[in-house]
Amino acid sequence: KYSSLLESPCSFLFLATIAVILKYNTALSLVDNSIQSACTTRRQILKQALFVGTLSTTTATTAQVAFADSTKSRTDGYVVQHNEEEWSNILNRAQYNILRKGGTERQKSSVLNTFSSDKVGAYVCAGCNTPLFMSDAKFPSGTGWPSFATALSNVEEEQVNPIQARLDGREVRCGTCGGHLGDLFNDGWLYAGTQASKTGRRYCIDGAALIFKPQNGGEDVIGYVPPPSKDIQYQPSLYRETR
Repeated sequence: KYSSLLESPCSFLFLATIAVILKYNTALSLVDNSIQSACTTRRQILKQALFVGTLSTTTATTAQVAFADSTKSRTDGYVVQHNEEEWSNILNRAQYNILRKGGTERQKSSVLNTFSSDKVGAYVCAGCNTPLFMSDAKFPSGTGWPSFATALSNVEEEQVNPIQARLDGREVRCGTCGGHLGDLFNDGWLYAGTQASKTGRRYCIDGAALIFKPQNGGEDVIGYVPPPSKDIQYQPSLYRETR
């Protein structure tokens, strides 16, 4: 019965058109798969290269180790707790975006990026005033974010497997209020002549999450303030939404 369809010119043209469409869709599917495969391969190569370049022995700091994974609540279990409405009233928009939503500020957008002072002091959490980093731990990384070689015990580090820690870094939070601070990378050895080359660590911190407080008094330096003529723009959160 199917041979009779081919005897009709109209039927033959219809079937030929269907065949062309099917081949076209198949070709598109193959191209799409090839593109995805190429992207995956490129990412794998970059990660492998980064892994080889970051195989280095690191030393421990005084920061506490905790399971601060991406889905862990930023409220439950912390000493200082507020609901989201209260946090939005306590913090300004920049601070809230980073501390409570895990956002990331643009490079070179905080005055604390290049800030240095001959005054001894502490960098405290903008959400709860908990001391997190000392002034002598700060070093010029050139990354565009305030960087520290060591942290105080109030800094909570995400605990991940060693491979992930070297490839992707790990989140760091304020151990008192759970606020997101930034990331910890094991590439301190790259910064020769700095404290980080000795500790093997680089705490890459969002300036808006911090406030610098001089030890012997003086004016605080607020981290969300941009350098002169610099407009701050914020990237979406690098972490999944938290409970």
